Amino acid sequence: MTGDRPRVAVFRPDDERIEAAVDLLDDLGADPVPDPMLAIDPTGATPRTDAAVTILTSKTGVELAAAAGWEPGATRLVAIGPSTAEAAESAGFDVDLVPEEYTSSGLVTALENSVDGERVEVARSDHGSPVLLDGLAAAGAYVHETVLYELVVPSEAGESVELAAAGDLDAVLFTSSLTVEHFLSIAAERGLEADVKAGLETALVGAIGSPTAETAAVAGL
Repeated sequence: MTGDRPRVAVFRPDDERIEAAVDLLDDLGADPVPDPMLAIDPTGATPRTDAAVTILTSKTGVELAAAAGWEPGATRLVAIGPSTAEAAESAGFDVDLVPEEYTSSGLVTALENSVDGERVEVARSDHGSPVLLDGLAAAGAYVHETVLYELVVPSEAGESVELAAAGDLDAVLFTSSLTVEHFLSIAAERGLEADVKAGLETALVGAIGSPTAETAAVAGL
């Protein structure tokens, strides 16, 4: 270890999510290094209002849609997971469906037998998985995507990159493929990519799920 407590970098957005991650890591006996790798840049767009089914894939998307005055109306409202559903209900929206698996594939599985010939609105970030759009289209839906916000690299991000390059991290916790990409893009911009990869060879590299793990592996982590 780099010290008395393992030093762990975590890359949640700079809001209550990273605060919760820091608190949890601290409770578990780690030395947290919060380094937000995602910043939200709203587009100002709102979901269409003429869809039979509307899918919201994040708490952020719900909050932006609600703040812009969007209302579900008669659409069948689908949330990708419990936190998105909770945000929707807090905004006064009635959620009709949450899939058993909280992923794009899970959404397709939950909807594929009921959307043939229907207009389906997918409201999300600019980095949404094509799995959702392609799967719904294959099920016969007329799919429209509205980009509610873009995910960009925060200007202040990068402390973890410097620590990794120096071999001063015991673990990194990637929470999406985009956090991997942003982390390594900062390393490349600073000329530290080789040092970062070397520094992480003896560290624990954690990924939230298979797509994120695959992104990290393909990138050489």
